[in-house]
Amino acid sequence: MPSPDDLLAEAPLGAAVAALAERNRHHLAQMTDEERADALHHWHDLAVAVLTAAGAALGGEEESERENGGRAVIVLEDAGQDEVAVHASFFPQLEDVGGEVLVTPAQAAALELLEAMTGADGEEG
Repeated sequence: MPSPDDLLAEAPLGAAVAALAERNRHHLAQMTDEERADALHHWHDLAVAVLTAAGAALGGEEESERENGGRAVIVLEDAGQDEVAVHASFFPQLEDVGGEVLVTPAQAAALELLEAMTGADGEEG
């Protein structure tokens, strides 16, 4: 039986993007080359998010564990030459309440890791 990580392999990811492109083929036909490239990039990101969520759901967690805990999945993907694309999915979704974001401990750790990777703390550039 395939593992949840197998969903992010090239074949399933390519199939997901192809399915989105097929579903939206009438829009693709009306787009410029640049718009098509942007759409394919966007659909790739959507496919990574959906397949990441599906893989996490296949992880075998008990329902009660999912209700009481959260998770964050970070996917690092080669994006050509020396570039890396970073995708993050949070379950349950992050919730903004009165200017603060409600997160679980796992989600807080993932946010700290992402901040450290990107230098998004607003200080040094």
